[in-house]
Amino acid sequence: MTQAVFTSTPAPRLWGYTLFGAVLAMAGLPIYIHAPYVYVERYGVSLAALGTLLFALRGLDFVQDPALGWLSARLAAHRGRAVAGTTALMAGAMVMLFAIPPLFAPLLWFAVALTVLFSCYSFLTISLYATGVARGETLGQGGHLRLAGWREAGALMGVCLAAAAPVVLEAVMPAPFAGFALGFAMIAALAVVAMRSEWSAFHAAPASHGSSMRAVFADPIARRLLLIALVNATPVAITSTLFLFYAEAVLQTGGMEGAFLILLFLSAAVSAPLWSRLARRIGAKPALLGGMAVAAFSFAFVTTLGPGDLAMFALICVISGAGIGADLTLLPAIFAQRMARLSSEAAPGFGLWAFVTKATLALAALMVFPVLEIAGFDAGGGNSPAALQTLILLYAALPSALKAIAIALLALTPLKET
Repeated sequence: MTQAVFTSTPAPRLWGYTLFGAVLAMAGLPIYIHAPYVYVERYGVSLAALGTLLFALRGLDFVQDPALGWLSARLAAHRGRAVAGTTALMAGAMVMLFAIPPLFAPLLWFAVALTVLFSCYSFLTISLYATGVARGETLGQGGHLRLAGWREAGALMGVCLAAAAPVVLEAVMPAPFAGFALGFAMIAALAVVAMRSEWSAFHAAPASHGSSMRAVFADPIARRLLLIALVNATPVAITSTLFLFYAEAVLQTGGMEGAFLILLFLSAAVSAPLWSRLARRIGAKPALLGGMAVAAFSFAFVTTLGPGDLAMFALICVISGAGIGADLTLLPAIFAQRMARLSSEAAPGFGLWAFVTKATLALAALMVFPVLEIAGFDAGGGNSPAALQTLILLYAALPSALKAIAIALLALTPLKET
């Protein structure tokens, strides 16, 4: 079991994990919702080019994220300063992506901004989760699940805020995405302050990077959890990447797509602490299997929807959102529990976790954007029935099939509850 090192013993400040989790979530999944849409609509970048670029950037993560795990571990005692500087750099990259028109080729501008943004995102995610492992060990029985409930509820609220902000700002300012980027920078500064007493006060005893990484790769349960994370998160990545295209082209929501996106992630955010409590009562694995089944079952009905089926889609958003809340709350907590058993420093393990998380988003872009382009899908409208059917199958049927595989993998994985 991990032994935490305490430079001080502050009272639990779990709301700080909520706020910082929200900031990271705003810089993660929503970027794959908004950025491709903006660069296709505003700058004429092709879907196939974006999909290929997003996948290629993940090749950098394969080397970078484990290295960032090592760096986070080495800087554990100075994590507060490292986090503050990295957060400032991430905010700058967000402004570059959304608030500054490309100063050179839009695709290259997109690539540079995303490389900086997601490099910072990885380091900060690794640091937050590694600190959370050490803090969770101080919270007693079910401590990791309790902390996960706070952190992931914040993350889901961050997704809701990021999804809603451009829609809301569009009504009050001419450049809503620029406003979103500047607002993000301000919230990020508050999050750094909120976590200032946690970074250096709760970190693990020093451990070599090599021994930590070997412990993860040598452990069959840790390897299986990483595989489950990859397969299970890919459906969310696919649906998030295609959400705006699906809402406009298939449902013909007439400007209401932002409301449905908010409803989806708001349902996930509200459900997160409930899943955490349920997991402490019946066990994390049964609770997670239940949540995954809810998401898979409800989302399968999306294939039956067509123009104007807004009420049914709203209901599906609520139910499937609750299932997503279980995914995003319980699976990281289960992995954190495993890391606490394997190594005295969790940062290298969460370097792998960060890579897997971002790989799902890149895989989603690589799988769906080229297929849509081949099918003749046009984001501007005027699509053939075949193009729309391709979009529906990619948006709903493919995620449901992947979710079923993830459920089977988890059901076959032996987990010891703590």
